Amino acid sequence: MDMIPSSRAETLRMLEALTRKVLWLSTYTIHHANHERANADGLKVGGHQASSASMATLMTALYFHVLRPEDRVAVKPHASPVFHAIQYMLGNQDLDKLKRYRAFGGAQSYPSRTKDKDDVDFSTGSVGLGVAMTGFASMAQDYVHAKGWAQNWPQGRMISLMGDAEIDEGNIHEALLEYWKHGIRNTWWVVDYNRQSLDSVVSDRLFMKVAGLFENLGWKVVTIKYGKLLQRAFTEPGGAVLERWIDDCPNQLYSALVFEGAKGWRRQLEADLANEPETLALIRSRNDEDLARLMTNLGGHDLESILDAFEGAPTDQPVCFIAYTIKGLGLPFQGHKDNHAGLMTKAQMTEFRAQNGINQGEEWEPLAGVPNASEIRRYLDRVPFNAKGRRRFSAPKIEVPHLNIPQIKGEATTQNGFGRILDEIARSGGELADRIVTTSPDVTVSTNLGPWVNRRGVFSMQNRDDVFKERGLQSMQKWEMSPKGQHIELGIAEMNLFLNLAALGLTHSLFGERLLPIGTLYDPFIMRGLDALNYACYQDARFMVVATPSGLTLAPEGGAHQSIATPLIGMAQDGLASFEPAYVDELAVIMDWAFRYMQIDGSEEPGKGTRWLRDEKGGSVYLRLSTRPVEQLQRAMTDELQHDIIQGGYWIRRPEPGTGLCIVAMGAVMPEAIQAAGLLAEDRRGVGLLAVTSADRLSASWHGAERAREKGDRQAKSHVERLLSELPRDATIITVCDAYPETLSWIGGVRGHRVRALGPEHFGQSGTIHELYAHHGFDVNGILAAAEGLGGGSAIRYRS
Repeated sequence: MDMIPSSRAETLRMLEALTRKVLWLSTYTIHHANHERANADGLKVGGHQASSASMATLMTALYFHVLRPEDRVAVKPHASPVFHAIQYMLGNQDLDKLKRYRAFGGAQSYPSRTKDKDDVDFSTGSVGLGVAMTGFASMAQDYVHAKGWAQNWPQGRMISLMGDAEIDEGNIHEALLEYWKHGIRNTWWVVDYNRQSLDSVVSDRLFMKVAGLFENLGWKVVTIKYGKLLQRAFTEPGGAVLERWIDDCPNQLYSALVFEGAKGWRRQLEADLANEPETLALIRSRNDEDLARLMTNLGGHDLESILDAFEGAPTDQPVCFIAYTIKGLGLPFQGHKDNHAGLMTKAQMTEFRAQNGINQGEEWEPLAGVPNASEIRRYLDRVPFNAKGRRRFSAPKIEVPHLNIPQIKGEATTQNGFGRILDEIARSGGELADRIVTTSPDVTVSTNLGPWVNRRGVFSMQNRDDVFKERGLQSMQKWEMSPKGQHIELGIAEMNLFLNLAALGLTHSLFGERLLPIGTLYDPFIMRGLDALNYACYQDARFMVVATPSGLTLAPEGGAHQSIATPLIGMAQDGLASFEPAYVDELAVIMDWAFRYMQIDGSEEPGKGTRWLRDEKGGSVYLRLSTRPVEQLQRAMTDELQHDIIQGGYWIRRPEPGTGLCIVAMGAVMPEAIQAAGLLAEDRRGVGLLAVTSADRLSASWHGAERAREKGDRQAKSHVERLLSELPRDATIITVCDAYPETLSWIGGVRGHRVRALGPEHFGQSGTIHELYAHHGFDVNGILAAAEGLGGGSAIRYRS
C-alpha cells in the first residue's frame, strides 16, 4: 500500500471507524422502527436503508472532518437516518428521538428545521427544493455580507447532498440559470451518483450530459469516480483494460454484479476479458473477498479519494461533486434495483450486528464495537463542525415605526397603494427601510415595485452602469446596480421567487442578520410556485408575498391571468397569514402589522387579539391586491378599526336588531356590495355590510376558539363570533368575493346562518369588469338576485 503521512493515516483510520458506526446506527434506527418498536396501526413505517448506505462515507467525511460551523447543509431526504446518527454521535440528538424515528415526537423521516431537535440547516423532503435552496442561501449570504453585516460570522459554504435522480426536477434547472446570472460562489452540490432511482436504474451516462450544463454555467465539476484500490489496480499490467471495461459497463449490469458478489464479478470479467491475459491475471490474483472489494471501490465510498476532492476544490466558484456510489453498499441488497424501500430482516440484522462487533443490548451505544473507542471519543470532541454547538442565531428585531396612511381622495387601487407605502418607507429611510429587500420574477414594474427600486437600487455584487442614464435617455426606471442595492431581480420562474424568499427569510437564523423580504408576482402564478411556497413556510421562513393583480377583476387580461383558488391557498397554507384589503388605508394598517408579525419569535406570547389564532407565533404574510380603482372611504382610522382590520373584518354598516339580511364582502368587489346594500336597504330594515380583510384570520381564530372551548375555556370567543353576534340568528347572509365561493361560505357555520355564497367557479375570459362580474353572477344584480332568492319579496334590479 502507498505510504500516507501519519496525520493523514490517523484521520483516515478514525473516519473509517466512524463510517462503519454511522452505517450501523442509521441502518439499525430504521430496523428498530420497522421490526422492534410497537406498531399499533400496523402500517409500514419505512425508511431508506439502501439510500442511507450510499451516503454514509460522504457524510462521515463532511461532518467529522471537512465542515466548519459556518457551513450550511441540505441533506438529501433519504439520508435522514445518516444525518440523525451523526448528530447523535456529536451529542446533538437524543436517543429517545432516534428510537422514535418516524414516530410522533421522534426524529423526522426527512430533516426538518422546525420539527427535529438536531442541527438541521435546511429542511428537505420535497425532492429538488432543498438542493436549489442552497444556491439561494448563498445569494442571501452574499447580500448580507455585501452590506457589511455579520462581521462576527464568516462566510460559509452552502452545501447540498443530493440524490442523482433529483436532477430531474425542473426547479433545479431553473435555479442553475439564476445562479449564473447572480454569480454565486460558496456553493457545493455533492451528488450521490448511485445510478438508481425510486423505480429503476438511471440511464447510462445521463448525468454526464448534465455535468456539461454545470460547466457551461460556471461550475467546477469534480468527479469522484474511483477509489484508491481501483486507481492502483489500473496502474498494474492489464489495469487500463479493466478501467475501460468498468467505464463501458452499463449501469444495469454493474448494479446486478454488485448484488451477485464475487462469483458474479469473476464469471463476467473472465468471459468479457478472455482475450486479455494481463487483465485476467490481475483478476485472478485476488481472492473472492478482495475481488468484490476491488470492484466496488468507487470514489464515493473511498475516504481518501473523497478528502482529496473536497480539499482540492476551488473557492472562487460553485462546485458540483459527482461521487460514484453503490446504493446499499455493505447491506445484503446492495446494488439490487428493488432495494429503494428494502428492509433488512431480523436474521440479516443479527448477522450485521455481529459483523460490527456489537453485543446484544449495545445497539444504541454510540461507540459500541468501535476499536479504540476512547481515542474516537476524543476525536469527536474536536470535530470542527460541532465546535460552536447548535448553530441557530437569534437576531435583534427591527424597529417598525408607525406607517403613515396615504391620504387619498377619490379612487385608488390597492396595488398602487402598496407602491406608495413602500416608496414612502424608502424615502423616509431608517432601519426598517434598510432591512427591507425586495425581489420579483421579471414583474417588478407591473407589480408597482418601480418607485422602491428607483430609490433603493438593484442588488448586484458588482457595480453596473445604467446605460440609459449615462446617455441621457429618458426612462422611468432609474435602476442603479451595486452591492448597495436592495432589490433582487429574478427571471420568470416563480419557484425561484419562493426559494429566494425562503433563503432571505431565514437570514436571521442562518447568518444572524434579520431581513424583511418582500416578493411580488401576479396572483394566479402563486400556483406555479406553490411547492416552493409550501417549502418556505414549512421551514418557518419569514417574508411578505404581494400578489397583484388578482382575480377576474384583471378583466381584459383574460382567463390565463385570472385567479380563482388562491384565497383558499392562503387560508390553508400553514405559516402564512393572508389578507385581501379593499382600501389603501386597510393595506397600510396591515403592512404596519405585518412587518412586526414577520419578526415574532415562536417562543413569544401571542399578542393582543391573537389569542385564538393558529398563526399566533408569527409567520409570513400574503397580500392579495388588485388593479381595480375603488372609491376610498373617508374615515378616521381609530384603534378599534385598526384592530378589526388585522383580526380579519369590521362592520361598514352595522345590522339592526331586526335585520334579516347581511352582505359579507372581501376585496375588489366592495363597490358592488356597497351599492347592493344601499338598494336593498330601501325596502329592508337595517341591511348589514361586513367587510372582510382576511378570511384566513377570521377562520383560524374561529377554529382556535372552538378548540379552546373544547378544552374547557368557556370564555373563548373569536373575532368573527363577536362580529356575527350582532346579527340575528334568523338573518340570512350573502357572501361576495372575487374568488371561489367557499372562501367565505364557511361563515354560515359560525352561528348557524343561512348563506348564499357568490364568486367565480369557472375560468374567466377577456372582458370588462362589469361584464365578467355579471357573467359569473356576483355583480350588483347577482347580489340582488341572491337576496330575492333567500328572502323573497319584490325583485330589484340595478342598471349601471
